[in-house]
Amino acid sequence: MPRIIFGCFCKSRFIFDADVRLNKNIKILLNYFLGPLVFLLLSYSIHQQLIHQHNWHESYQQVKNAIAGPQQWKLILAIVLMIVNWGLESRKWQLAIRHVQHISFWRAFKATLTGTTMASFTPNRMGEYLGRILYVEDGKRFQSISLTIVCSISQLLVTMALGCAGIIYLKFHVSEQSTLYFWLNVLLFAVLIAFAAAILFYFRLSWLVKLLEKIPSGGKFLAAIKVLEEFNATILLHILFLSLVRYLVFIAQYYLMFSVFGVSLTWLQTIGGMAVIFLVMAVIPTFTFLTELGLRWEASIQVMELFSANTVGIFAASFGIWLVNLIIPALAGSLLILNIKLFRNK
Repeated sequence: MPRIIFGCFCKSRFIFDADVRLNKNIKILLNYFLGPLVFLLLSYSIHQQLIHQHNWHESYQQVKNAIAGPQQWKLILAIVLMIVNWGLESRKWQLAIRHVQHISFWRAFKATLTGTTMASFTPNRMGEYLGRILYVEDGKRFQSISLTIVCSISQLLVTMALGCAGIIYLKFHVSEQSTLYFWLNVLLFAVLIAFAAAILFYFRLSWLVKLLEKIPSGGKFLAAIKVLEEFNATILLHILFLSLVRYLVFIAQYYLMFSVFGVSLTWLQTIGGMAVIFLVMAVIPTFTFLTELGLRWEASIQVMELFSANTVGIFAASFGIWLVNLIIPALAGSLLILNIKLFRNK
């Protein structure tokens, strides 16, 4: 965990503390053309990702049919829940960031969408941190990274806790002699250890400050980390609760999408299966979130086919969630970059 934090801090210091000296024309070019450029690159990447996926024609056709079908309201509700989803994430970040800067909810929402766009081109969504801190005042951006990481840890804690419950649920539907049963046990054991360490770290953030005070080379990071001492259990539990609600919104979206595309599942099957899928996606590294589509499909098939043989429907539901929860917000965030002054006149 400290390595992740150190890496983020180094990147932010390199980007925002450097003495950028650009002439006026270059500044205008970057400020007013970066957004459309990111939008076009993202759109091209989406197209390339889709045409190389197996059965994407069938999934795309089912998506088109669902838009005009009798269960259209479920699709619309899933889209509405996308706004709720990112609204909850924005509120979490707003609560965390207020320790260095008070920002409006709308500004936090825009920062979250911009972070989603930046995450699309970086390994393990690391660019999400850099996208959000573009909305933080100069001089406070370095500190805001540690606060953003707190939000990520809270969501990871919920994913690991419910993921363990999902693994236990799946074990009742898998033969004890199967390879999958063995790997479920391995995953459960590893995640329980990681969860214990993560929850201890989450509620003892001040320990990190004390650790850096003892490390000779940790002094330059101390100013950014020291803000973590201001977090108390009440705030941390509030952020954790919002993470749980956001997780349940994810589950509800999948349940709606599965229903739209003819995948007959109970609520319990949806929760148990998706909890394991979310966990797998959280622990397996990805180069960009565009590559998550293939991983999302593969994980969904391996787990959800325990409850349904409608493979194409599972493909379509996974594609729909990927499109609604990640691609639409990323495209919106790319347009918001137009309003960010990346470079200031000096």
